[in-house]
Amino acid sequence: MQLKPLGDRIVVKPATQEEVTKSGIVLPDTVDKEKKEQGEVIAIGSGEKIQKLGLKTGDLVLFGKYSGDEVKVENEEYKILKDEDILAILEK
Repeated sequence: MQLKPLGDRIVVKPATQEEVTKSGIVLPDTVDKEKKEQGEVIAIGSGEKIQKLGLKTGDLVLFGKYSGDEVKVENEEYKILKDEDILAILEK
């Protein structure tokens, strides 16, 4: 990939999720939901604040649904997030 975030930003590849109700109805991610998003960290900037978070490439993170800026590079969707957009790191 040729996308390198600057300062206190990271590049995240959002995970696509579809929700299944108890009755088996599949709700696509286009349904308006106020859920938090998650994604995989692809690249990390060199800013001081983002380094303090201890993120590394490959981490799964939670971020707000409307956080960051969406970009498309080589037909792949990514989000560029600031350090304060990261809500949590999902540990395995």
